[in-house]
Amino acid sequence: MRATCWSGRNTVQVEEVPDPRLLTDRDAIVRITSTAICGSDLHLYDGYVPSMTKGDILGHEFMGEVVEVGKSVGGLGVGDRVVVPFPIACGSCGMCARGLFAGCENSNPHAGMAEKMWGHAPAGIFGYSSMTGGYAGGQAEFARVPFADVGPIKIENEDLTDDQVLFLSDIFPTGYMGAELCDIQPGDVVAVWGAGPVGLFAIASAIMLGAERVIAIDRFDYRLDKAREAGATDVIDYTQVEVPVVLKELTGGRGPDACIECVGMEGHHAHPIVHGYDRVKQATRLETERPHAVREAILSCRNGGTVSIMGVYGGFMDKFPIGSLMNRGITIKTGQCHVHRYLRPLLARIESGEIDPSFVVSHHLPLEDAPEGYELFKHKQDNCTKVVLRP
Repeated sequence: MRATCWSGRNTVQVEEVPDPRLLTDRDAIVRITSTAICGSDLHLYDGYVPSMTKGDILGHEFMGEVVEVGKSVGGLGVGDRVVVPFPIACGSCGMCARGLFAGCENSNPHAGMAEKMWGHAPAGIFGYSSMTGGYAGGQAEFARVPFADVGPIKIENEDLTDDQVLFLSDIFPTGYMGAELCDIQPGDVVAVWGAGPVGLFAIASAIMLGAERVIAIDRFDYRLDKAREAGATDVIDYTQVEVPVVLKELTGGRGPDACIECVGMEGHHAHPIVHGYDRVKQATRLETERPHAVREAILSCRNGGTVSIMGVYGGFMDKFPIGSLMNRGITIKTGQCHVHRYLRPLLARIESGEIDPSFVVSHHLPLEDAPEGYELFKHKQDNCTKVVLRP
């Protein structure tokens, strides 16, 4: 089959690789009809996530048709149309029993590697380095899905297009969880750092959950326009103003009730010296993150408020404002998304017409053009917000 393979920093290639096969009775094989490039894939592309190997198959946002199932897989059959959540979960361990599927204790065969970095291991993740299991990803013609009796959700409504349901695999639940973690109350003001795909869904979700105002923060006009389309009531171009100052002005001096960070480890700062400081430290591996958005979210949040971190981080950051966090009673909530618990509720919102997730898509490309798609997305060319690949 053809698959998008990591070939080194800033390089991916579509290569011929062996077809996947069933390895356990709980596996399924899915013929992929749509797959997407995620912002977190760019961290792999840029070489900031350790334990990648040349030839690793990328991609954790995918859906398609079941073509083979193991004998222990109940509830799925050949021909079913499914969306596959990006975390791999067994459904029966202590974490899964608590609904914390991204912390599954049985799906990461390389747990020891992750424990050295993070203390404990998260769940396995499709196409996201050896540290999260070394699983082949979904930017390919076919994929093996472990624990298929737990993960994939059937899409039985034939009127729904792939673009409308594909993002149940990751970015819609991730943005929704980011808003849910804020415990939004009527009248709340929520600020969202980053108007990429996850940020757009965090904005839309905050509105769905009852926020009175949602403030989007980014530096690209076309992304801020998308943020308005998602429901943002206010937008801030952080290259033109001091964000914490403007947020105080917009909230009567208090700051937002909740701040959602959707940027991640490759953040950008408007001041070249501040940006250069963290970029050099990251490039020389003196820190693994450029945490501009996290710092700013903490410093901007009102006393007693909540900062929800949904951007992907991999290790250690410098100049974390722990003093502001502690002295002002701010709560931080974060985590890889527990996608499984959001699949059915969010599908119901799509089916009811409350939201159409396809609004984030800007580009459709054939799988063979994946290298072009990565460059478009990374460099924000042609007003790119989301690339969907069709094998």
